[in-house]
Amino acid sequence: QVQLVESGGGLMQAGGSLRLSCTASGNILSYNELGWYRQRPGKERELVAVLRNGGGSTNYADSVKGRFTISRDNIRSPVFLKMNSLKPEDTAVYYCHAKVWALTSGTYVNYWGNGTLVTVSS
Repeated sequence: QVQLVESGGGLMQAGGSLRLSCTASGNILSYNELGWYRQRPGKERELVAVLRNGGGSTNYADSVKGRFTISRDNIRSPVFLKMNSLKPEDTAVYYCHAKVWALTSGTYVNYWGNGTLVTVSS
């Protein structure tokens, strides 16, 4: 079974930068989507950035456009999130997400990491 593990979270002052990494283990046939979500205190989980169509397209939340960059490296480290110009509003638990086509079940399966906490102080 696929497992996703995030890393790179921590404490950072406003204006600083962090780079989140997501590594994957398990049998992965293909990725339909790779991305990052976050859940800010008291709010619903929301999309931050996502790669679709093998990285051919990207989508960012309006709140992070121009500041965050999503990229893909390889299967073991499928997705990164470079976060620049961090704001206190970026404080959240960030989750790695993969939408994978599972040949066995013949359907898409969503996998989530357990999250990494990013805290931005003002």
